[in-house]
Amino acid sequence: METTKQQQLAIITGGGSGIGLAIAQKFVDAGILTIIVGRDQEKLNQAQATLGSLCIPLQCDLTNLAAIPALVQQVLQQYGRIDILVNNAGINMKKEFTEVSDDDFQRIIKTNVTAVFALSREVVKYMMSNGGGSIINISSMASQYGIPKVIAYTASKSAIEGMTKAMAVELSPKGIRVNCIAPGFIATDMSAKALNDDPERKHKALDRTPMGQLGAPADIGDAALFLASDAARYITGVVLPVDGGNSIGF
Repeated sequence: METTKQQQLAIITGGGSGIGLAIAQKFVDAGILTIIVGRDQEKLNQAQATLGSLCIPLQCDLTNLAAIPALVQQVLQQYGRIDILVNNAGINMKKEFTEVSDDDFQRIIKTNVTAVFALSREVVKYMMSNGGGSIINISSMASQYGIPKVIAYTASKSAIEGMTKAMAVELSPKGIRVNCIAPGFIATDMSAKALNDDPERKHKALDRTPMGQLGAPADIGDAALFLASDAARYITGVVLPVDGGNSIGF
């Protein structure tokens, strides 16, 4: 007699908008119970209204590191499992190098690196006891090459790629695959504002993208669903550019 496969559960940080929302859409469409975590309850509620009953909003400020263990325990107590973690939440800041204060730098690092580490650590404790899981980190083209005026963001995303590899080597023997997606120039509200305010940068971005266009958030969603699935069961420690060839463009 066939046993029915138990429904998977995913946590997506920053799941209320942009790339996080697009990943959540793909997961929900695949029948995965998807918890979206973010700071803005209204944005989370709107996302749930769009995605339906398989989407569960959970309000949490991940820079409050002390709250992270309780967040993970809450999910486990209510739903009993965590199969997939997508570390998508991140913030950016465009400033001249010499104008970036220590507090500016630390704020970006805390959100984009420290919170990712702390949440991953707590989820991994469960995944190890459960025999496995999949973690997907979201990086950026900023880690592939130098982009001016985003020093803290660049440092944070380079750290994410290094962490991905170190985590994969340590955790893969325990059945936990860890991979990373490096999105190129994706048409989100955040990127549209940045590029439309800077026509020269927009031209430069498109000019060196062999496919000649911005990507869609759904392109990142498709990549995340693949990396989380059994179709990627022999893939770990990779940084996958989803960028229309931007990182190899000339």
